[in-house]
Amino acid sequence: MFFRQIHSFFSFRKILFLVLGIAIGLQIIVITYNHFSGYHVLSNLQNFFITLVNATIYTMIGGFMLIYSNLLVIRYLNIEHAWSGKIFSRLVIQLSFSVLIAIIISLIITLVANCINPYREEIVGVYVNNSLITMVINVILMSILEGWIFYIESRNAKQVADNLRNELSQIKFEVLKSQINPHFMFNSLNVLSSLIEKDISKAQQFIDEFSQIYRYVLETIEQPVASLGKELDFMRSYLFLQQIRYGDTLSYSVDIQAELLELFLPPLSLQVVLENATKHNIVNESKPLHIDIYNEGSTLVVKNNLQSKISSGRSTGLGLKNLVKRYALISKLEPSFNVVNNHYVAKIPLIKIDSDECTNN
Repeated sequence: MFFRQIHSFFSFRKILFLVLGIAIGLQIIVITYNHFSGYHVLSNLQNFFITLVNATIYTMIGGFMLIYSNLLVIRYLNIEHAWSGKIFSRLVIQLSFSVLIAIIISLIITLVANCINPYREEIVGVYVNNSLITMVINVILMSILEGWIFYIESRNAKQVADNLRNELSQIKFEVLKSQINPHFMFNSLNVLSSLIEKDISKAQQFIDEFSQIYRYVLETIEQPVASLGKELDFMRSYLFLQQIRYGDTLSYSVDIQAELLELFLPPLSLQVVLENATKHNIVNESKPLHIDIYNEGSTLVVKNNLQSKISSGRSTGLGLKNLVKRYALISKLEPSFNVVNNHYVAKIPLIKIDSDECTNN
């Protein structure tokens, strides 16, 4: 699990090139310094390259051990001593780990190298020299890894935020487009035209409810959530217009506990489900459509009898998909849509959110 998480940040190829570059650069500096300081004089250029290759191999082995040990330490400290807490204690603990890891790994590499090809110098002096060099390197390496991880996490977070922002904009556009549906507008205006000639009072009521619908759309389109109470008010206006169009062939009932009215759900959720019911089912005198709206615990249930229209066109389900996506942006709860006993049943979870939080969002 740990190595899978590491390689989600750093591929083996990136680590290999990092270690190889550090190993070669470091050994060139060390070998050159030892030669000119008289600590370890090389007889010729061939001896230099042989020493460089051997030392680079040991350094790469040590480098891999340092990197994976450091990443393990960083992972542990991010859980137990995050940077958002006490920064000074985090620095002290991380520095201590860096030094301890360097001493241990330097001891292992020095002993292994001495067993393969014994040093001409005193082993204690070699170990002390290697430990000091490794400690400096590991502190720098730990800093590089921390910076690298921070950069990758920041880039990933920005990418996720951009993706969510784009997706949210698309969802809002689709939701708004679905509310200002030209077919709904056309049908509503046709109904209004006929009402004006027959019943002025009902026509005025129709206009009032129609304006309530679009006022609610404009007020809530930018909001992440709306209260169930407001959604039900919108639902009554929406179904009033539909009942004017379909007459007694469309009916509905509402049975919801009063304490649930202050819970929340994405705005226009009910419109999506109700439009789905009237759009994809036959609604006439021989096949009336009835919609039940009630709660099961803290879940809103919208159920209608299933009498699907015979149509060659296939539904895209875009409205329901967008509703699922909108839930994913604000909650771990998910709505469900199923056919049960020849009824279409939509279950919409209600969310408990502080009012202040909703206002701020």
